[in-house]
Amino acid sequence: MRVGNVECFLVSDGAFRIDGGGQFGLVPKVLWEKVLPSDELNRVPAALNCLLILSEGKRILVDTGFGRKLSPKEWQIHGLQREQGDLLDHLERLGFAPDDIDIVINTHLHLDHGGGNTILHNGVAVPTFPKAQYWIQRLEWADALYPNERTRNTYLPENLLPIQEAGQLRLLFGDTRVTGEVRCQVTRGHTRAHQSVIIESEGEAAIFLGDLASLAVKMERLGWISAFDAEPMETLETKRSIRNWALEKHALLIFEHDLRTPMGYLVKEGDNFRVEARTS
Repeated sequence: MRVGNVECFLVSDGAFRIDGGGQFGLVPKVLWEKVLPSDELNRVPAALNCLLILSEGKRILVDTGFGRKLSPKEWQIHGLQREQGDLLDHLERLGFAPDDIDIVINTHLHLDHGGGNTILHNGVAVPTFPKAQYWIQRLEWADALYPNERTRNTYLPENLLPIQEAGQLRLLFGDTRVTGEVRCQVTRGHTRAHQSVIIESEGEAAIFLGDLASLAVKMERLGWISAFDAEPMETLETKRSIRNWALEKHALLIFEHDLRTPMGYLVKEGDNFRVEARTS
């Protein structure tokens, strides 16, 4: 797909299953299960959509999924499915090797977004993309290095420290321009320094939302907020701001965990909102 002069590719690291209560927070199950039915373990399916952006000669990868370091037990816990391959397989089909990536942008560092930052080589975790700079918000990096009881199972050192040790880490201090067409914008709420990636070119716009709104329904209904969000009231107001911007710009919304609607446009119908899916 294209956004003005920018070429973009949705690349998948597979799919997994996540607790429905965690995904939908305070929303009663009787409501959310009509949108996304759960399995016998109360888990709902979730995509692992990443985005490859080609802009001004730069090859920019946004998020890296779970990666290849999970043990068989962890595969089972997360219900990981990769019948069509993982992120690196999908990049290879597009003609890109790990060496070809110039910049990796992490929306945040939870293990389903930054697990593929590193890969095992002779049993040692090393950067998956050896020539890339990894762009991460400074406060997100700090939270990941010093997790608490609530976050220590998702901020894993093996996904983080090898990047720093290899000299490939770039810490961002708030909103940052990547190219003339691509920028990172802090979208606080899921974590205090979560960032989304915005593309604007030739009058067209798109935003990779990360976990600000991981599913289309979460942009349709502002009050539908994950129990995993560190600052849910910040999420609410950040989503309101981004929703207004998306309507004004007719921006393409790209959803990281939505299997059925990975991308679409927000449409206002009276007092209600609907995401109209884009198929390609």
